[in-house]
Amino acid sequence: MENDSTKMKILIVDDDKFLVNMYSLKFNESGYEVETAENGEEAIKKLEEGLVPDIYLVDVVMPVMDGFGLVEKIKEKFDSHKGLIVILSNLGQKEDIEKGLGLGADGYIVKASATPTEVVNKVKEILANRKYV
Repeated sequence: MENDSTKMKILIVDDDKFLVNMYSLKFNESGYEVETAENGEEAIKKLEEGLVPDIYLVDVVMPVMDGFGLVEKIKEKFDSHKGLIVILSNLGQKEDIEKGLGLGADGYIVKASATPTEVVNKVKEILANRKYV
């Protein structure tokens, strides 16, 4: 990935600092530029300030604004960014996954069933299957 002229930018939105640090490290090692936010409201603020991520990695259960609300807001206000939206959550019920994808997420990863390295690989896979418009 080092021969790319610009690194892809990922915004990781999760209120668990330990997980954010772990995922940040893994995505950095894979050549991504990482931005983080502790909740949906903080993520929206960063977007309003001009952040344009290529990928959003969004937890669902967070204080202030949950991940579903954040996906709705991104689609409503920042859809022109064309960023890939991947929900990363411990909510693994069929209804949760359908809701996330129904709101416009490009992928849904259940935290409990994926190591951080697998999360990076799944995000790359979703990205490769999506193709930029």
